[in-house]
Amino acid sequence: MTIPRDVVVTGIGIVSSLGEGIETHAAALATGAAPVVNTESFAPYPVHPLPALELDRQIPKKSDQRQMEPWQRLGVYAAGLALDSAGIKEDAEAKSTLQVIVAAGGGERDHGVDAAILTGLRGANDSGAYLNERLMGDLRPTLFLAQLSNLLAGNIGIVHGITGPSRTFMGEEQAGVDAIRIAQARIAAGQSDQMLVGGAYNAERRDMLLLLELGGFLRKGDFAPVFDREGSPGAITGSAGAFLVLESAERAAARGAKVRAKLARVGASHGRRAAGSVESALKQLLQDDTTSHADLAISAATGCAGMTAEESAALSAAAPQAKRIAAGDLVGHALEAAFPVAVALAAIAVSQGQAKDALVTGAGHWRGEGAARLVQA
Repeated sequence: MTIPRDVVVTGIGIVSSLGEGIETHAAALATGAAPVVNTESFAPYPVHPLPALELDRQIPKKSDQRQMEPWQRLGVYAAGLALDSAGIKEDAEAKSTLQVIVAAGGGERDHGVDAAILTGLRGANDSGAYLNERLMGDLRPTLFLAQLSNLLAGNIGIVHGITGPSRTFMGEEQAGVDAIRIAQARIAAGQSDQMLVGGAYNAERRDMLLLLELGGFLRKGDFAPVFDREGSPGAITGSAGAFLVLESAERAAARGAKVRAKLARVGASHGRRAAGSVESALKQLLQDDTTSHADLAISAATGCAGMTAEESAALSAAAPQAKRIAAGDLVGHALEAAFPVAVALAAIAVSQGQAKDALVTGAGHWRGEGAARLVQA
């Protein structure tokens, strides 16, 4: 029987409403920095907006910047930060074998086209014929291609010169959980030596706010901490991107890489939702004789009714002494990127000496749960 290899984090790239980089987010974790929240642009729904980025630092060509949607630019930027952090940004040999796993959502809508079509439908004599004609004429093939979810991985490869294989996962929060889980498992099993894994989400999208509101998943009004939203439950979404460079401990040691943390375990669950199911699933994922030793717990909880309280109960049972931080309190909820963001925050805390043993949990707004554990290497 093959003994699983240790998997370590050697690169962290993170961008959120707080800013970018390890130092910015380490300071926020240490001090509990006030969140950056926009309550006006998409009222009554608050969002954590992304600050202006100097895109040229990670995406040098203006032509590359122009052909990407905002969430793709955010992901490519965060991926570049992770490569810099790992010290392989200019290592062509490493990038030739580097594997990429991306958690991605659907492409962004052209709101102008959508608005024009919906307005015209009101006065159309034959709504079906009108809709077909407008869709054929207004939705250009190049626009559709730019919305493909796997183009984030493609753009990361093009901009950063990564020629190894890639794969893309879709499916809200579960995509982020499985991206991290499979990357860790492949390295542990000896199927890969080095992976770039993460995701990105643009919260400043009216179409996504509409979809989430139709399901009753959004908070209205002012900001409130994730675990204190009983009166008006729901997610406050946030624009964020996070990528990690994971590698085997042996490879990291051989190239003299700085190890940020050891990614000891990642688990996922995807059962049907019922009362108590989130708490039960997370308790199973956290079931370990040593889990109670954790001194930090970072939760990617949504803030939605029911499931958030259950996630809190599971954490209290598994690690009653751990300091608890809701990632959403700092940067908002980033759907596909929510779990990668929380894992990145945990890795930062461990690497900065803020924790020795950190748990990460996350229950999706509709379905899917995940948990991870990071410890000092």
